[in-house]
Amino acid sequence: MMLQTGGGREGERVNSWSEFARNIDWMGLVLFLFSAAAALLCITLHELAHGFAAYRLGDTTARDAGRLTFNPLKHIDPVGLIMMVTVHMGWAKPVPIDMRRFRHPKRDMAVTALAGPAANFLLAYAALLAGSAVYRLAPMDTVSWVLVLLALLYIAVLSLGLGVFNLIPVPPLDGSKILLSFLPDRICYTVLRWERYIGLAMLLLIWLGVFDGPLTLLRSALMRGLCFLSGFPYELAAYYFF
Repeated sequence: MMLQTGGGREGERVNSWSEFARNIDWMGLVLFLFSAAAALLCITLHELAHGFAAYRLGDTTARDAGRLTFNPLKHIDPVGLIMMVTVHMGWAKPVPIDMRRFRHPKRDMAVTALAGPAANFLLAYAALLAGSAVYRLAPMDTVSWVLVLLALLYIAVLSLGLGVFNLIPVPPLDGSKILLSFLPDRICYTVLRWERYIGLAMLLLIWLGVFDGPLTLLRSALMRGLCFLSGFPYELAAYYFF
């Protein structure tokens, strides 16, 4: 009797697990993992580009803080990562920069700020080039190759989203650092003094969706242009993401 009872319980466990597994949206889980992995890659390269540009221009602050690394855990901002995964636009933990170490502070700060989005645009283009090769050469009736293509698309879309979002000319985003390099010092110092409060207001506007429309249009336009240059079919990208 004991053996039969134990076997019955084991059978119930197997049946329960089988039922649970059947109810899981496996494709949704795979796509979520693709999105999370792509977000980590985009964030890491974005911040690493900032730090490397600053280092080359004479500021070793990012290197001294251990931010010249491919370890994504060093660069993650939790809220920004969630935004990347959910709405495909977000931000990372800012790399520390000391403008006083630059030979030409305003110009070098602008170059450092631009390095992050530039790295994202290059990554998006590289992903689309690889995706174009996969689309034209690999058998698309094979699930594994379709998943590879989707993974590359996630990298391209999230990288574009990160680059475009950070070009908004509002503190503390990269676009503001680029804009400030063209403004008088008096205005720059005033903006920097209020940067924290402007950033909080910016976060509120993001949650309210104020920037969703313009950013989506810009990201879509850039995606169309990169698809044209890489030979990747824009219609396929638009079908999944736009």
